[in-house]
Amino acid sequence: MKKSTLAILTTLGTLAFAPASFADINEDLQNICTIVKNDDKSELRKKLKKVQDDYNLRLGDYYTGISCGGSSLIRYSMENNAIEVGVFMIKKMSRSDLNQAEQDGMPLQQWAESNGHLASEIGKELMDRIS
Repeated sequence: MKKSTLAILTTLGTLAFAPASFADINEDLQNICTIVKNDDKSELRKKLKKVQDDYNLRLGDYYTGISCGGSSLIRYSMENNAIEVGVFMIKKMSRSDLNQAEQDGMPLQQWAESNGHLASEIGKELMDRIS
């Protein structure tokens, strides 16, 4: 009887202290594309803070793992003219992250230039940030 009680307590203790799984973070980030498309900076800020508090991850840590209709979050914000969230995300990202080539091999600046987004407010913020 003592052994089974000890085994149950050990299992419960392990579960209580187990790190959050990737399924949990995927669930927490589930509607981030809708938030970006709707240009809801307040909701995006809440979501990023929750992920940072719960998983100790910043936007640059998981940015490349998110795709909205085949585009990265910042590209998606440019495509949808979501100025507030686009500028906000650029300010949250490091220069080196912003200069990284994305899934198609093009850095954000090159993609924005070739797609006519460099003159937008988001494009201007990008250029200010990476210069």
